[in-house]
Amino acid sequence: MASQHHDTGYKEVFSYPEFVQQLIEGFMPSEIAQIMDFSTLKNHSGNYITPLFEEKFEDVVWSVEVTWDGVTQQVYLYILLEFQSQVDRSMPIRLMHYVACFYDHLLKHKDTTPSQGLPPVLPIVLYNGSQRWTAKQDIYDLVQPEPPAFLRVYQPHLRYYLVDEGRYSDAELGLHPTPLSGMFSVENAGDSWESLQRAVDRIVAIIQADPHKDRVDKIVTRWIKRHLSRLGADVNLEQLNSLVEDKDMLAENLENLVKKERLQGEQIGVQRGRMEGRMEGRMETMRETALALLELKFGSLPDWVAQLINQADASQLDAWTKGVLTADGLEVLMGKH
Repeated sequence: MASQHHDTGYKEVFSYPEFVQQLIEGFMPSEIAQIMDFSTLKNHSGNYITPLFEEKFEDVVWSVEVTWDGVTQQVYLYILLEFQSQVDRSMPIRLMHYVACFYDHLLKHKDTTPSQGLPPVLPIVLYNGSQRWTAKQDIYDLVQPEPPAFLRVYQPHLRYYLVDEGRYSDAELGLHPTPLSGMFSVENAGDSWESLQRAVDRIVAIIQADPHKDRVDKIVTRWIKRHLSRLGADVNLEQLNSLVEDKDMLAENLENLVKKERLQGEQIGVQRGRMEGRMEGRMETMRETALALLELKFGSLPDWVAQLINQADASQLDAWTKGVLTADGLEVLMGKH
């Protein structure tokens, strides 16, 4: 099934350096963040790929200076925002295509030359699908069966780092009190309005404690309006201009959705109970009818007959009822011969 691309708002979010820093520091190995100078983050986002995959993704590219063994070098962060309903097992092939096109872009624009060498690229896939990500993370792992030793050196290698939002529990996200972790909490709440309300309360508290509260509030508010719109939330989004200032209005709207959700659940429960009651009443009638016909045909019935009738389903009761008039004997009819 083809994926359906939609505007998640994350491309705007990751156009701000602080959110890129929060992604690296909060959701990637600590040794990576330790060698990065986040004050040197520079946005290089643009269209680097051919039309082959352009409808399937949003991407953001940043460079950052890293220092190891006394050497400072520029590393490109290729952040792929992957929002599909299904896991894409071709992801390693796609990433190789994207990175190759990005290198081609650098060479065409004279940002580097083959003699100077290509800069390192760190591919990152941010995924928010409901299924957990199971695709291979290195293109080499797609080469099957594994080639003999003399061929392995000639096979491609490119690995991406996966950030699968749904793998993080509320407790794990709570260890990183950043606006980005708050967004992940909102996404993980799904379409349960009660869970969503708790997640929104958490992200509002994070924003209020942020030293750049006004700037972050505007960014997150635009993102959450897109998110609520995708969920189909019955909220007046035009009146939502600030999560912090309009938190009471949003909380009231979400509380109404929670009440509506509970009421619908109660109504479904009542309807299910009525259906189950009608079904049980129909089954009792069928049992009584079967017993009455068996007594007319065979006279006094042994105890095992009532036991079988009480355990039988509707189709079996119907078969006995229809077969009683032509049955050669009670045990034959009831399957006891």
